[in-house]
Amino acid sequence: MTKYQVVGIGNAVSDVITNCDDAFLEKMGIEKGIMQLIEQDRAEVLYAAMSDRVETPGGSVANTLAGLGTLGVSTAFIGRVANDPVGMRYAEVMASEGTGFPNGPVSGDDLPTSRSMIFVTPDGERSMNTYLGISSEVGPQDVDAAVTGNCDTLFLEGYLFDKDPGKAAFHAAAETAKKAGARAGISLSDPFCVERHRGDFRALISGPLDYVLCNDAELLSLYQVSDLDEALKLAAADCALVACTRSAEGVAIQSAEGRIDVPTTPLTPVDTTGAGDQFAAGFLYGMTTGRDLKTCGQMGCIAAGEVISHIGPRPEASLAELFAKAGLT
Repeated sequence: MTKYQVVGIGNAVSDVITNCDDAFLEKMGIEKGIMQLIEQDRAEVLYAAMSDRVETPGGSVANTLAGLGTLGVSTAFIGRVANDPVGMRYAEVMASEGTGFPNGPVSGDDLPTSRSMIFVTPDGERSMNTYLGISSEVGPQDVDAAVTGNCDTLFLEGYLFDKDPGKAAFHAAAETAKKAGARAGISLSDPFCVERHRGDFRALISGPLDYVLCNDAELLSLYQVSDLDEALKLAAADCALVACTRSAEGVAIQSAEGRIDVPTTPLTPVDTTGAGDQFAAGFLYGMTTGRDLKTCGQMGCIAAGEVISHIGPRPEASLAELFAKAGLT
């Protein structure tokens, strides 16, 4: 069995991206700047309303693994796609990009492959409308201990916490990884997801996990406080390492050694889709290659800055070259 440096578990979602203005969002009843879960009929309406669509295999953790792959990190992704054209294409592209897809497309399930319609306004803000389909059905039966117990780092996607089988899958994967000596961590994914499952997140974070990646809204929601420094200290009491992104203010990293604030270069975003995903890619790359926490944060900020400079959730420029240009060799 291949040993992977990073194994991720998350929603296998085909991203469908288009540009629009605020008037279009209002007309279609789309709430700006958040991820909304939608049903199949709503997905069909929004898909039909999109022009000049860009489609790519996505999902938060899958995007992170793709970014890591461009940096030469060996990765595998555990997720569910249907044995339909979108699912087959998803699996093929992931494999062609060098990410292992050990489970393969699922036959005999009535649910189609998941997709997210993403509308990008001129200010770079993205409004995501996600039909989960089969991807949200990930459960313990999908977690192969030979994969999660044979990696250096496990990375979990908070969106999958919306169903009990996903929660069970995360606990099973984290415990297997920890027994094998791997690091296990999670992305909190979305403040609304945190609000729905605050207690379960806290139990997981204070249990088998070693690190948490999040943004400030998610962290404040998790601990129900209004002060970021207080939230970071509460999080550090639950988990050894917390990296909290703060948009244009960079990232705050809290560990047993204290807090490190890493600034980022202010940029005018073209599309913020995938910013958190690629921050995770840069940060995990730093962890995987043994860098100090400040360098991990810098790599995360550079990767996030690259992806917001163009349409789409995955890097187009060489992250390795950008790191070298910044002196992070």
